[in-house]
Order: sequence, then C-alpha cells, then structure tokens
Amino acid sequence: MDNVLKYKDFIGTVNFSAEDGVFYGKIEGIKSMVSFEGETVHDLEEDFKTAVDDYIDYCQRHNITPLKSYTGKITIKITPAEHSAIAAIAKNRGISVNAFVKNAISRELAS
Repeated sequence: MDNVLKYKDFIGTVNFSAEDGVFYGKIEGIKSMVSFEGETVHDLEEDFKTAVDDYIDYCQRHNITPLKSYTGKITIKITPAEHSAIAAIAKNRGISVNAFVKNAISRELAS
C-alpha cells in the first residue's frame, strides 16, 4: 500500500490537502480516531510518531488494548466471473473456495 507510515506496529494512512497545504492522516487498525498532520513530510512523520506514542500512553493509562482485534472473518466483493473461476480451480484442486482464498492470502503475506 502506498502513502502509509509505519511506527511501533502501527500504520498511518497519508493524504495531502492542496487547499490547506498540509499532509494529514490517521492511525489505522485501532478503535479510536487518532489523526496527525504536518506541512512537510518530516513534520508529518514526527506528528505521526507523537500521535502513536500518545495513543499508546493513553491506552496504558486506561487499560485499553491499543490494536483492534479481528474476528478472522472477511467479506470480499469480486465479479461473478472471478467467483466462478475460483470455484472451478478450487474444485479441480479438491479444496473449498475458502481454502483457495486462504492459500492465496497466505502466499501474498509470505512475499
């Protein structure tokens, strides 16, 4: 993914507002809304790190798990043709569509 910052297992998405002349973003994968900004890339990176550190401190003080927990279930939207092709490949391999998708995701995560 492009336009992301990483720090202490946290990811921040980055955008630019030409109207305001500022970079801005938010920390992803958490239950709260935490944003950061900067007029330069350096300022943006520093504000992101400060936002992460402040959020971690806040979570520790309030006994909150910082990162969002996930159920392990995802819903994806694909075309009917893609769904049909996946089902056919999975059947030929003797596996379920779920197993096919899990294998594909595992390969992508390993690369």
